[in-house]
Amino acid sequence: MSSSFYAEQHRALQDEFDTRRMADLMEGAIAHDSLSEQEAAFIAGVDMFFLATVDHHGRPSVSYKGGLPGFVTVLDPRTLLFPSYDGNGMFFSMGNIAATAQVGFLFIDFETPNRLRLQGRAQIERDPALMAAYPEAQFGVRVAIEHIWLNCPRYVHKRVKVGASKYVPQAGCDTPIPAWKRIDIVQDALPARDQGKAVGQTITMDEYGARLMQGDA
Repeated sequence: MSSSFYAEQHRALQDEFDTRRMADLMEGAIAHDSLSEQEAAFIAGVDMFFLATVDHHGRPSVSYKGGLPGFVTVLDPRTLLFPSYDGNGMFFSMGNIAATAQVGFLFIDFETPNRLRLQGRAQIERDPALMAAYPEAQFGVRVAIEHIWLNCPRYVHKRVKVGASKYVPQAGCDTPIPAWKRIDIVQDALPARDQGKAVGQTITMDEYGARLMQGDA
């Protein structure tokens, strides 16, 4: 069976472990390019996902993206939208999207557990009407879906969510300043909008490291 999904390297491993027939079944019966109602509902309810991008050198990178449940919007069965919130200023994932557009997603629910994988092409979205739903977002990311497939969750460790991050922007609430923006040596490098926010509250790099070890952002 010919395939645009697998390369010869995939096929070699499939043949070594006698999984070619299963791989063909996965491609033909499980991999698809349009979200079902159940998959759309799952994505619309998540509060985090892992985002894979590819940089201008062809190197992969992965990052964690978190928000409140519903922060990933299903615009239609083949299109997603999510916000880009304030980060460390590197814009590494977003710059990769601007450079190559290639993205991969792992949506995962540790409580059920359940997971879904998705690949597509992404672009930066600045439509004010779409971004109105995301307080403090710098811009959005629109994703054209190319491949979707469910994964067996048997190796997903079941965990219980304790609470949401207090740093996720919400309408009508002041978002607290993160600890790294209080580090003394970064004060002069902060964007103009953050200058002066940590006056009288700066910390050293060692103090910040201690906070991280305790899970204090």
